[in-house]
Amino acid sequence: MTEITLTAPQGTTLGFDILQVFPFTSETKRMGIIVRDKGTGEIVFYMKGADTVMSAIVQYNDWLMEEVDNMAREGLRTLVVARKTLTEEQYADFEQRFQAAKLSVVNRSAQVAAVVESLQRDMSLLCVTGVEDKLQDGVRQTLEMLRNAGIKIWMLTGDKLETATCIAKSSKLVARTQDIHIFKSVSTRSEAHQELNAFRRKQDTALVIRGDSLEVCLEYYEHELMELVAVAPAVVCCRCSPEQKAAVVRLIERHSGKRAAAVGDGGNDVSMIQAASVGVGIVGKEGKQASLASDFSISQFSHIGRLLLVHGRNSYKRSASLSQFVIHRGLIITVMQAIFSAVFYFSSVSLYQGFLMVGYATVYTMLPVFALVLDRDVTGEIAITYPELYKELTKGRSLSYKTFFIWVLISIYQGGVIIFGALLLFEDEFIHVVAISYTALILTELTMVALTIRTWHPIMLLAEVASILIYFLSLIVLRDFFDSDFIQSVDFVWKTLVITSVSCLPLYLVKFLRKRFSPPSYQKLQ
Repeated sequence: MTEITLTAPQGTTLGFDILQVFPFTSETKRMGIIVRDKGTGEIVFYMKGADTVMSAIVQYNDWLMEEVDNMAREGLRTLVVARKTLTEEQYADFEQRFQAAKLSVVNRSAQVAAVVESLQRDMSLLCVTGVEDKLQDGVRQTLEMLRNAGIKIWMLTGDKLETATCIAKSSKLVARTQDIHIFKSVSTRSEAHQELNAFRRKQDTALVIRGDSLEVCLEYYEHELMELVAVAPAVVCCRCSPEQKAAVVRLIERHSGKRAAAVGDGGNDVSMIQAASVGVGIVGKEGKQASLASDFSISQFSHIGRLLLVHGRNSYKRSASLSQFVIHRGLIITVMQAIFSAVFYFSSVSLYQGFLMVGYATVYTMLPVFALVLDRDVTGEIAITYPELYKELTKGRSLSYKTFFIWVLISIYQGGVIIFGALLLFEDEFIHVVAISYTALILTELTMVALTIRTWHPIMLLAEVASILIYFLSLIVLRDFFDSDFIQSVDFVWKTLVITSVSCLPLYLVKFLRKRFSPPSYQKLQ
């Protein structure tokens, strides 16, 4: 774009030629443009940026910082706008030096920045703008919900301390019953030590700290600071650059050993989103940079409640069930083979030949096992209404060494029952052992899937029925592996049912008694 046309409030049209554009960067915290008025030929350099950097650029005045602080206390996000008129000779000299710096081979970016900064001196202050950063719908309720779910929330922002404090209060990031400790600006080790001791004496207090003070504390007292903020109900870091936001996220994960989810909606949040274990981008008026750089994209902040408490919780529980069930499915047939080999003097004879081994892990049990990804213990509405259910995930009871060894013991018990039962009940031919044990194995696996499911889905039922039909159809087709006369006899039916019952019934009784006398939290809500 080389020109711009504006319409004044009086209805007149103003035309400008764009000579230079200096985009915003997180280091400079300002942006500028040089334009030439088509009507008068006047060359003007306009610049806007944060008050911390613009106060040193504009000419001296006694009202700038006072007005900025007043707006910040009202929760407004402030910008300072300044201008500077350039003569043709001044601009020609600047352009010559600017082009030479851009063509430089050594330290090009530093030379370009130095030339631009030479222009940013003694600028005339035009105005200070204050814009209300209006909260989206449901932000307060979502933050309260996440707090009840046991999730610690930090707010990392580039706003002034007063603005950040006002937003933290209005968004209910800090509860009504909690106090706010504003960490004083520190620059030395002794000052940092004094402020940390002052914060240590306070209980159930949210912390508000500036980015420069945070750097000083991390330089001298990183471990002590992280211990203090770990127990704080909420932390607000203001005046943070994008690099500081990313560094804080990495610091939290390193010291706490837990996963951090970074939520942002602007280009300044991209580095923070990419540094976190999970990045969530919000598509908003500030563009789609954060959304494109994230793992998950949402349109409103309130959607993060459902993303974590419903989808995140279901994903964790389903992954835990599926992974342990896949281990059980492989271990039970391994136990059977080991016992079979031990009984027959460790001979190198496979219990199941050819297609039976492949079919067990694929066509016969694959559909019901993988249908467990559709299981859920509570509805989405209950999970959102009672966010405390999410807090139980932090205890790791769904997937732990204890649950792993329980499934190992179940696999050993069921594998032993099936193979010993088949060996005890068979009469004269080895092929009968294969038919009885293999059928009992398939039925046991399908029964265990049914016992594990907490909420039935139509696809789950279809997977169970389809697997049973496929197996009994293959009994007729696979004549090389099964004796067709024997599988049609009463002996085959009752022996298979007895073995399957002995392997599954005790586990069902244990599950029933546990639900009756020590039900889990989700079952109490159903």
